[in-house]
Amino acid sequence: MKKTLLKKYAELIVKSGIALKKGQSVYLIAETEIEDFAAMVVEECYKAGAKKVFVNWTSAKTNKIAFKRSKKENLASILPMDEALMKWRAEELPCLLSLTSRDPDGMKGMDMGKMAYVQKVRYQAFHEYIEASENKYQWCIAGVPGAAWAKKVFPELSKKAAIEALWEAILKTSRADDGNGVANWEAHDADLKKRCDYLNSLRLKKLHYTSSNGTDFTVGLILGVIFLGGGESNLKGAYYQPNIPSEECFTSPMKGEAEGIVYATKPLSYQGQLIKNFWVKFHEGKAIDVGAEQGEEALRSILTMDEGSAYLGECAFVPFDSPINNTGLLFYNTLFDENAACHLALGRGFTNLYPDYEKYTEEEIHSFGINQSMSHVDFMIGSEDLSIIGTTEDGKEVAIFKDGNWAF
Repeated sequence: MKKTLLKKYAELIVKSGIALKKGQSVYLIAETEIEDFAAMVVEECYKAGAKKVFVNWTSAKTNKIAFKRSKKENLASILPMDEALMKWRAEELPCLLSLTSRDPDGMKGMDMGKMAYVQKVRYQAFHEYIEASENKYQWCIAGVPGAAWAKKVFPELSKKAAIEALWEAILKTSRADDGNGVANWEAHDADLKKRCDYLNSLRLKKLHYTSSNGTDFTVGLILGVIFLGGGESNLKGAYYQPNIPSEECFTSPMKGEAEGIVYATKPLSYQGQLIKNFWVKFHEGKAIDVGAEQGEEALRSILTMDEGSAYLGECAFVPFDSPINNTGLLFYNTLFDENAACHLALGRGFTNLYPDYEKYTEEEIHSFGINQSMSHVDFMIGSEDLSIIGTTEDGKEVAIFKDGNWAF
């Protein structure tokens, strides 16, 4: 891949993604194998006036060894440097940038209960810092090819050719393959905002999903809670793009109002393990049963992270005729696959979608019906014949999706 094009992609991530402003710090998460591109991003950050770029290097190989060999209590233990880092993040509010390149099978065979325990304990330890910084900083997740990920998507190619092919797919779906990513995202963002404006004008109170694969599902919405897509603003007034790529218009539903069954239409890569051909059944808002051809243990672990992890936090609309889906690729990466089709998310809802959310405490907003959880796991349910009918506040039915695509 041409270095000039990769530099333009790095520029897109910094300028449009986290929308870095002069004097801000950056907290960058990246796998060790993508050091070269991470260095390009770090350079773009400093060119944009970053005060400090802190890089948190991660390794799927060492993580797997740790989870295999160490006791869960030791893995979950909080070191002084861990707490100091979280305190710095809560006070400094650096831009959070995650470059995802994870091996979809990187944690295959690991004890999901052990992994869930570690995540839960560490979340609880840092909950105060997490809540203190909620909706106050810019963040972005963007894709970068890792060798194992590339070979998973393109198993028939050599490692080098697979990485090149995945780079091409990432840049194309991120609207950055022509070197004009920043301008392309401005136009794309405007289109998503128009669709959200229409959805918000309907004042929907309910959605009914049906598909020939067996999906028959109804979910309640919270009147006044908005649909959002593309860029968003934080409490500091900064406008940024949290996901590159993104094709969704999403909202957070009413906790406790979901009935029926949904069938996943794409595999889910969760904590380095694949969950395939699965379904989720809801009653009174809660996922009460699940089944999967592969990865059922991992799927069930999602539901038991905490009290809210079995409830819905997001309903997202993505047309089946989307740029990502039209590649014909299964990316085995939620950032991309969730933007290929309509999806739901189990776990945490988005408090910033509530009207005048800045006037309320987190606890108050959650009491209004937006789900609270330490986790947020998206899974795809969009199909070529998916129908979504919305019911408005005054009882009128409106077609939102027909044959898998927008009905307006």
